[in-house]
Amino acid sequence: MTEREPVYVVSGLPRSGTSLAMQMLHAGGIPAVTDGLRTQDDDNPRGYFEFERVKQLRTDKAWLDDAAGKAVKVIHLLLMELPDDRPYRVVFMQRDLREVVKSQSTMLARSGRAGGGLPPERLMAVYEQQLKTVDAWLAARPGFGVMRVPYAELVRDPGGWVPTIADFLGRPLDRAAMHEAVDPALHRNRAQG
Repeated sequence: MTEREPVYVVSGLPRSGTSLAMQMLHAGGIPAVTDGLRTQDDDNPRGYFEFERVKQLRTDKAWLDDAAGKAVKVIHLLLMELPDDRPYRVVFMQRDLREVVKSQSTMLARSGRAGGGLPPERLMAVYEQQLKTVDAWLAARPGFGVMRVPYAELVRDPGGWVPTIADFLGRPLDRAAMHEAVDPALHRNRAQG
């Protein structure tokens, strides 16, 4: 029996570097599952690399059949909606929660929208609990290979991370193009201390 090609999933909290990871995989030669509906803007000058149907994963999994061998961005909580019937390689982006919250606040302010009303400390606590839940779920799924990539380290040292990510994905990739996809100038909203 031939082993199925994995679905390459990029995940993490919103504003954790998932778009950068998608850009890297796409530049490296992995086709991206995207619909182009959410275009680039000041918050993501290189685009979001999103696929709207991912948001309906609870009820619509049919598109996954065409995602083998491709990269798709799936927000952290929706990972638990992925079926166990196929292999996955998950690049899980990690970012300082203070930076995540600050980046979200900046994005909402720029778009003229109000935040969810939670104080930053409470939002960070909610995210911490969500991440623990997702981590436990992933740990119990043998079909999910997971690599955690710290956003700040990736931006600071792409040359050190590109080979590690490429080896984890287990397929030939254009590593130079992956490296070129990283723009340290886009690491804004940094945490202090």
